[in-house]
Amino acid sequence: QVQLVESGGGLVQAGGSLRLSCAASTRTFSSYAMGWFRQAPGNEREFVAAISGSGGRIYYADSVKGRFTISRENAKITMYLQMNSLKPEDTAVYYCAQSRKRISGSSPTEYDYWGQGTQVTVSS
Repeated sequence: QVQLVESGGGLVQAGGSLRLSCAASTRTFSSYAMGWFRQAPGNEREFVAAISGSGGRIYYADSVKGRFTISRENAKITMYLQMNSLKPEDTAVYYCAQSRKRISGSSPTEYDYWGQGTQVTVSS
């Protein structure tokens, strides 16, 4: 069973930065695509970014393109989300997810394992 643990969330002012981490429990981490999703109260879970197993393919939601950067360190079985120029509308619980495919996209149904989430709150 794959376990994913997010960290790095918190409270930040608009315009600030945070870096989220997602630590995985499996050494097969490098074989599979990973993604970040977020969910605000009353909203559906929405795609933020995805990265292929090798790190060679990266996708972003239009709402975060140019502000967020997804990356992974396979040797450390850890994925990151660097979030800059944060806006109040970025406030949500952020989840990391792992697929069982080398490349996955923006649909939550493409991901098989999920972390417990970390809260990000951006104040105006």
